[in-house]
Amino acid sequence: MARGHDLHEYKGDIAMAMKDVAIVGVGTSDFRRLYADKSQKNDVYQLAAEAFRDALEDCGATQKDVDGLLCVNIKYGPFGDMTGLTGPGFVHDLEGTGRMSGVALQEACSLVESGAAHTVAVVYATNGRTAGLKYGGGDADPAGAYDAMYGMTSTGAYLSMMYQRYRHLYGAPEDALAPLAINNRANGARNPIAVFQQEITKDEYLASRFISQPLRKLDYCIINDGAVAFIVTSMDRARGMRKKPVRVAATAGRAELGRSYISPDFYYATSAAVAEDLYKKSGIGPDQIDCMQVYDNFLPTILFTLEGFGHAPRGASWEWIRDGRIELGGERPMNTSGGHTSESYMQGFALHVEAVRQVRGEAGERQVENCGTVQYMCVSPIVTSHIFTAD
Repeated sequence: MARGHDLHEYKGDIAMAMKDVAIVGVGTSDFRRLYADKSQKNDVYQLAAEAFRDALEDCGATQKDVDGLLCVNIKYGPFGDMTGLTGPGFVHDLEGTGRMSGVALQEACSLVESGAAHTVAVVYATNGRTAGLKYGGGDADPAGAYDAMYGMTSTGAYLSMMYQRYRHLYGAPEDALAPLAINNRANGARNPIAVFQQEITKDEYLASRFISQPLRKLDYCIINDGAVAFIVTSMDRARGMRKKPVRVAATAGRAELGRSYISPDFYYATSAAVAEDLYKKSGIGPDQIDCMQVYDNFLPTILFTLEGFGHAPRGASWEWIRDGRIELGGERPMNTSGGHTSESYMQGFALHVEAVRQVRGEAGERQVENCGTVQYMCVSPIVTSHIFTAD
């Protein structure tokens, strides 16, 4: 267990924990290379096929071993045809949103646990830069027409409004998000495939222009091209594969659905319910987490997450993240790959890969020392979290 903490606080009903399921292979694009070549228009299926190939190579499997396929932001028909994966026993397409990153792993684990599939490939790809995606600013759907007339045409605008409320309630200063932006860039500088590898200072952060005040450009995720794949199977099968398996010790989730991307309490109650379930299932609490991978489409989401999942006191996460606590070598290193503002915006999927690499000890200059437990957290209209451990 992580750093010698005892488990007495979270013993709970350990029988509810995940049955022996693991991630055994991971693959990603070289996000930096793709971003640097602005002349190249990338095909989303080609990117997906390359990440899938790398994930299979990582664990020493072939497409013949895969009998379950979950495709996110792409369609399983064209993908299966391109890769020769034409006869899986289970297939499913999921929408291309960040909340699906946690849901996709949960579905893969359920397939393995139930026996509906033995080895499941989860594949995500986007060509957002090539396609010129803006993630907002376009025509509103009928339900959002009344919001649109006030400029609420993007998730960023909604997060900005939530963060404005958060600042009012809890007194967060203008530079409250700066440690998050600085930490992501510092970690990106240690990651050879990160889009942005230049560290920034607080002054540079504060000089960043506003997009939707109080959110600045440096509070926003990247729009880039790339793909991610990971292979999920049982621990029994995993032990015969090429790399050390990374066990999914527990996973939990809960939805908070509505017409818009707004939660009056910043998804706190929903996140706290997911956290209670997760920590009870795993027997692992926040103080036993060695490394955190936090979904950060916009940086205020991190503050909401840390509070909802019990890492920081409610209303005080902006203080908790200061003084190096979340930096590499700190008490609880976070988003060690650079996160969505520095490595890539793969809508949570690349954060799963980083979790695996940290537990395996494969993260190079950004490796967390003695990393035995990693927690992934996504706060969104579907809140999900998993805890990963070594075998």
